[in-house]
Amino acid sequence: MKLHLGSGNRYLKGYIHVDISSHDHIDVKTSVDKLTSIKSDSVDEIYASHVLEYFDQDEVRAVLKEWRRVLKKNGILRLAVPNLEALISVYQTTKNIEKILGPIYGKWKVGKDQYIYHKTIYDSKSLTKLLENLGFSDINYWDWREVFKNNPEYDDYSQAYYPHMDKKNGTLISLNIECKK
Repeated sequence: MKLHLGSGNRYLKGYIHVDISSHDHIDVKTSVDKLTSIKSDSVDEIYASHVLEYFDQDEVRAVLKEWRRVLKKNGILRLAVPNLEALISVYQTTKNIEKILGPIYGKWKVGKDQYIYHKTIYDSKSLTKLLENLGFSDINYWDWREVFKNNPEYDDYSQAYYPHMDKKNGTLISLNIECKK
């Protein structure tokens, strides 16, 4: 079983889509921090792209513990979050704060007049330390080109570059980290 947590309007072939939104492809409509319908030790892979940053530093530990609970031994947790180091580099190059505000603060419409925003941001050191402290191992970067080679049409924020869509010469502004239970 493979879960796509916080999938929103993005469909990823071969995954069970979990989200609070009402898109037709959503298989389990729930908040990604409450996977009560998923049995412990039953998931081979979790993919969560640009969803973890919606939980603050106090909440994120419980969220990751819940995700770890449902993963099988050696199950893979694949994360993508805004990359503070890359965003600082973009700012230093452009001297334009408008270029980094979206990835830092985010904004997602969850109701008619209701929005949620990012509550934190990570660099590789802070995310790695958090994952290690929660018992995850084999923590490494992952490359979206390799992960999505069987889903070449799939595109999400794990592939976010500055300048926008410049995947050849741009700066990847997503921190893509995977680990194992």
